[in-house]
Amino acid sequence: MKKRLFTPGPTPVPEHVMLKMAEPIIHHRNPEFNEVLTRVNQNLKYLFQTEQPVLTLTSSGTGGVESTFVSLFSPGDTIISVNGGKFGERWVKLPKAYGLKVVEIKVEWGKAPTAQQILEALRAHPETKGVYLTHSETSTGTATDVKALSKLIRENANALVCVDGITAVGAHELRFDEWGLDVCVTGSQKGLMIPPGLAFVALSKRAIAAMETSTLPKFYFDLRKALKSYEKNDTPWTPAVSLVVGVDSALEMLRAEGIENIWRRHERLATAVRSGVVALGLKLFSEFPSYAVTPVWLPEGMDWKVFNKTLKSKYGITIAGGQDDYAGKIFRISHLGYYDELDMVTMVAALEMTLKECGYKFELGAGVQAVLKSFAQ
Repeated sequence: MKKRLFTPGPTPVPEHVMLKMAEPIIHHRNPEFNEVLTRVNQNLKYLFQTEQPVLTLTSSGTGGVESTFVSLFSPGDTIISVNGGKFGERWVKLPKAYGLKVVEIKVEWGKAPTAQQILEALRAHPETKGVYLTHSETSTGTATDVKALSKLIRENANALVCVDGITAVGAHELRFDEWGLDVCVTGSQKGLMIPPGLAFVALSKRAIAAMETSTLPKFYFDLRKALKSYEKNDTPWTPAVSLVVGVDSALEMLRAEGIENIWRRHERLATAVRSGVVALGLKLFSEFPSYAVTPVWLPEGMDWKVFNKTLKSKYGITIAGGQDDYAGKIFRISHLGYYDELDMVTMVAALEMTLKECGYKFELGAGVQAVLKSFAQ
């Protein structure tokens, strides 16, 4: 059986990228690796649409976000964090661990923060040093209008605009410089199509200036050290060499496709999957759907464990389940990274066969037909 991964991280790794990572390892303090990292640094700028530095850290995406909290702020600083899902919740808990004052904007799962909510929080807390937004909330498949909210924040406060772009970068339009973002973080196992282990942090001039006054304790995640090494196309600590070699290959692949083509591809795939799901009579979870992942309500009365086991053991498809209160109630289909049209047809076909085996009543073939019609349009 061929196994297929449709989770929003890790995502599938292109075959030639896997082969590249399997080559004999090189030393990270020699010209050969320096050449690779130089190319990676330039291509990351293209991916984020910025002329500013994009740092490569050996950590998960969460580590990348933690590095921004400890490197940009000081104890007692006020942070506004939007909590609209499992990961937004993390950006409330994490800064509290470092003694930051956190103003939480709680948003119902499946909904996005409004301009009014952000504005009210800024007016109530004019001392705010940073606002944390989640561009694509992985747990809910919900997208936030980062462009509009960044403009709002910049017009009404001096706070840094900090973005969790972990499942957004490489899937959603993101223009770091043009939109006035100060921080944006992503991880390697998402739109960059390599295994987990690297985080990437884009920093504006304002963010770099804030690093000079930060007094929070830090060492490994000190972005000042990372920036100093970056300027020499180096890293302060031993990097995950094979992953950097892999991301070099993946970034070259993304650059060849073109960033705007990548954004359009993800929109096209997401639209097709949603069309297929709706044609089967299933209900979508998010009111503001992401192009990275589509969460779907499980049919009423259906056993998630039976559904998931059938999909995985009989058809080789791995998807993601719901989290927290939605565990066993929703499932999530990824279309983030190394996917094309035929992958979506396969996913929806397997979904149909699984639903049929689980006793769900629908017109067999309706979902696949809707996916094909979506692509034809």
